[in-house]
Amino acid sequence: MDVTDMALIAGVFFLFALVSRRLENSMITGPILFTSAGFLLGQTIMSGLSISFSESVIHTLAELTLVLVLATDASAISLSSLRKFRAVPIRLLGIGLPLTLMLGTLTGYVIFPHHGWLFAGLVAAILAPTDAALGASIVSNKSIPVQIRQSLNVESGLNDGIALPAVLFFACFFNLTHQSGDVNWLHFLALQLTLGPIVGIATGAIGGHLIGFAARNNWITEDMQGVAALTLAIIAFALSELAGGNGFIAAFLCGLTYGNLKVDYAHFLHEFTETESQILSYLTFFLFGLAILPEALEHITPETFLYALASLTIVRMLPVALSQIGSGFRWQSLLFLGWFGPRGLASLLFALLVLEDLAVPIARDVQTIVSITILMSITLHGLSASVLGNAYAKWAGQHTTPTCPENAES
Repeated sequence: MDVTDMALIAGVFFLFALVSRRLENSMITGPILFTSAGFLLGQTIMSGLSISFSESVIHTLAELTLVLVLATDASAISLSSLRKFRAVPIRLLGIGLPLTLMLGTLTGYVIFPHHGWLFAGLVAAILAPTDAALGASIVSNKSIPVQIRQSLNVESGLNDGIALPAVLFFACFFNLTHQSGDVNWLHFLALQLTLGPIVGIATGAIGGHLIGFAARNNWITEDMQGVAALTLAIIAFALSELAGGNGFIAAFLCGLTYGNLKVDYAHFLHEFTETESQILSYLTFFLFGLAILPEALEHITPETFLYALASLTIVRMLPVALSQIGSGFRWQSLLFLGWFGPRGLASLLFALLVLEDLAVPIARDVQTIVSITILMSITLHGLSASVLGNAYAKWAGQHTTPTCPENAES
C-alpha cells in the first residue's frame, strides 16, 4: 500500500466522521457505508493502484477487531442484570445454537447436495455466530427492554467461541488444520470452554484492579487507562490461545470482568475502547468490500443467494423460537430475537481461518456463500435495525404487564 492508498482510506474515514451525527439515527450504518466504500473504490479509483491485501493481513485485522469488539461489548453488560435475565442467553446458546448448526447443515445439504454433508456442516458452523456490532443501535437503544438487549449481546459474545470447535471439527476432515483426524474432540472442547473463561476472568480482574490502583494513586493518565484496557483484552486472548483455550471467550469475559468492577474508571474505559474497536471494525468491513467481496460476487449463483437468505431467516429464527418455548415471550419478541442475529466479523474470521488450506473449488464456494451471507446481513440488518428497534420498543412500552417477560427491568 502506498501513500495514495493510505490517503484514500483515511479520506473515507474523514468523510464519515463529518456526517456521523447525521447518520447516527438513519438507516445507513457504518458497516454498510464502509463495505460499500471499499467495494466501489476497489472497482474504480483503486483498481489501477498498487493496493493489495492478502487474506492473512485481513485475517489478522479481523481477529484483532473481534477481540476488541467482544471486550468492549462485554464491558457494557451489567452482571446484576445478566444474573436476573440469565435464562434467555442460556437457552439461546444451549438450545438455539446447536439447533442452528443442525438446521444450517441440513439446509446446506439440500441446496448443495453435490458437496456433501461435511461441506454443509462447515458452512453452517462458520455462519452460526452472530455479531451484535451489526445491530449496534439495538444493543444501545435504552427503550428496548434490557432483557432483550443484553441477551443478544451475551449471545454474540459467547457463541463464536462455542461454534469454533464445530468449525475445526468439520475442517479436520478437509485436512484444514494441523490436528490429526483422531484428535480427542471432547478434550479439545473441554479446554476451549474452561481455559478461556479462567484466563479471561483472571486477566480482567487482576488487570482491572491494577488500573484502578494506578488511577487512584495518580500514576496513569486517562488516555493510558483506555490503552491499558485494550491491551488487557489482547493479553487475555493471547494467554488463552497459548494455553489451549478459546481466546475469544477469554477476551469477552475479560471485558465483562473489568467492566463490572466498581471503580470510577469503568465508564471511561468503555467509551475509549468502544471508539478504538469501532475504527478497527469499520476498517475490516472496508477491506472486506475491497478485497473479498468482488471475487464472491463473480461466483454468486441462485443457490448461494437462497442459502444466504435461509441462513438469515429460517435457520436462525426457528431455533430461536424453539429455544424459548415455555419462556413466556410473545411472538413479537421471538421474531425480534430471531431476526437480529446478524453475521459479521466472527464468520469472516472463521472463513479466513480455513480458506488457506482448502482445495480451490471448495474454498471458492465457501468464501462465496459466507461473503454473500455477510453482505446480505450488513445490508438487511443494518437498514432494519433503527426502524424495527424503535417499532419494537414502542410495542414493548405499550404491553407492560407483570406476566410479560419482555418488559422486566433491571
